[in-house]
Amino acid sequence: MRVHVVSDVHGNTRDLARAGEGADALICLGDLVLFLDYADHSRGIFPDLFGVENADRIVALRTARRFEEARAFGRQLWAGLDREAAIVSAVRKQYAEMFAAFPTPTYATYGNVDIPALWPEYARPGTTVLDGDRVELDGRVFGFVGGGLRTPMRTPFEISDEEYAAKVEALGEVDVLCSHIPPDVPELTYDVIPRRFERGSRALLDAIRRTRPRYALFGHVHQPLAQRMRIGATECVNVGHFAATGRPWALEW
Repeated sequence: MRVHVVSDVHGNTRDLARAGEGADALICLGDLVLFLDYADHSRGIFPDLFGVENADRIVALRTARRFEEARAFGRQLWAGLDREAAIVSAVRKQYAEMFAAFPTPTYATYGNVDIPALWPEYARPGTTVLDGDRVELDGRVFGFVGGGLRTPMRTPFEISDEEYAAKVEALGEVDVLCSHIPPDVPELTYDVIPRRFERGSRALLDAIRRTRPRYALFGHVHQPLAQRMRIGATECVNVGHFAATGRPWALEW
């Protein structure tokens, strides 16, 4: 059995269409939406609406962790516009392209920048959406936990620690624990390019120590200090920033 795993697709539809080649199934760990590309400020919903110069400025503010200034600047830009309608319209266009690119079968969960309420409209037969759910693939049980935890960035699908922990608990023992965000381990949550820690989950870390899955797979941190490490019996793997690499991570057994 060979499974390909991707995360942080962020609009890379071209490579997503090839991500399942040679595999029996594709797993997607979320963040399909590209709101703003921090490497190329001309790409994404934000520059399409407000231009590259404004994208340059908001990236600079956020990178400097001047979140209040970034929010104030954003409010100025959005003044007089229907923000929700504009974003949903742009996200719908991206989802239509990306869900059409998923091979059959695909097993997917949400990232923190995704809008879960829209997924049922675009998930075709052959794409199974899981969040706090399990699926068995050739004798191995995979558990899925979607979304992220609350941060100053206030991305669309951030939930409380308690709600997130409840989803982790609902999975029970699994062979492969799949999530968008990593367990709360400094080496796995630190992003070396913006030089900051992203939020990891203590509930995931506790579940790894308690239930000892074979693998814990995740994304979210685009340039992690450590891409993989062992926690007890569990191999923890950041499957990579698919938007940049275009390459899935492979699991075989």
